[in-house]
Amino acid sequence: MRFSSIGDIVLTTPVIRCLKKQVPHCSIHYLTKDSFASILENNPYVDQVHVLNKHPFLKGLDLRKENFDVIIDLHHNLRTFFIKKAIGVEAFSFSKLNIEKFFLVQFKINNLPHVHIVDRYISTVKSLGVENDEEGLDYFIPENQVVENWNGFKPKEESYFTWAIGAQHFTKRLPNHKIMEKAKDLPHKVVLLGGKEDQDNAQIIAEALGQKCINLCGVLSLHQSASVLAQSLQLFSNDTGLMHIAAALKIPVVSFWGNTVPAFGMTPYYGKHLVPHKIVENKQIACRPCSKIGHHACPKKHFHCMETL
Repeated sequence: MRFSSIGDIVLTTPVIRCLKKQVPHCSIHYLTKDSFASILENNPYVDQVHVLNKHPFLKGLDLRKENFDVIIDLHHNLRTFFIKKAIGVEAFSFSKLNIEKFFLVQFKINNLPHVHIVDRYISTVKSLGVENDEEGLDYFIPENQVVENWNGFKPKEESYFTWAIGAQHFTKRLPNHKIMEKAKDLPHKVVLLGGKEDQDNAQIIAEALGQKCINLCGVLSLHQSASVLAQSLQLFSNDTGLMHIAAALKIPVVSFWGNTVPAFGMTPYYGKHLVPHKIVENKQIACRPCSKIGHHACPKKHFHCMETL
């Protein structure tokens, strides 16, 4: 079980693969929100995807009919508690380290283990004899979602960078002027990726960059965005879902970190694969991290964590 969001679900894929390959004759069902089910639809290690479309306890009663042997809870909240109670079988639950995160955010005391969240997810199933195969993350693009030509833009025939300009929260997003400043110096075109919520910012950036920019924000599906990303030289990204998809596709990433910090254990993860990547952050900003998720505006009003990058 993992309900959200894009990046978090992609980060659980090593658990799926390792379970499937290392536990004999296992069938894997994945429960998530309907809006994220497509991420798993083409994953060969998942036998069936279920969506959380009713009260968690009622959903658990439905799932009880599947006769599961084990529940792997990688979300671990009140909703998964109800589901586990309703199904009533042995469960292995991920430790979210909320107390340690609270102390880091509120008092800047870092007691978090120096362990990537992928390894923490894997440790949840360690007692089942599962070990990390170090093959990194998985992301499988359906054939019918591969982008070969989009209004004259042919990814296979061009050298270009991708830039994921969005983020769920404002304080995780590099400001427009910073994106434009860097993009102007790049030696190739820049393709902007993001959702419909990023279209206004994308329009501003695209107008400033002119012919050097291709704006695809809000017009591609997630799989199509992944396809364009997979054919690019490198991704520039905030701490967001496309950053993790790029890592799954073994694409180099330059990631920008504002109110969140790499210490949370969610940096680009390549496993044993030596893919160059760069984390850009200002470690001298005393108010970082101000949240484990993000804010709609800088609580201090200055936004130095991003403005000083």
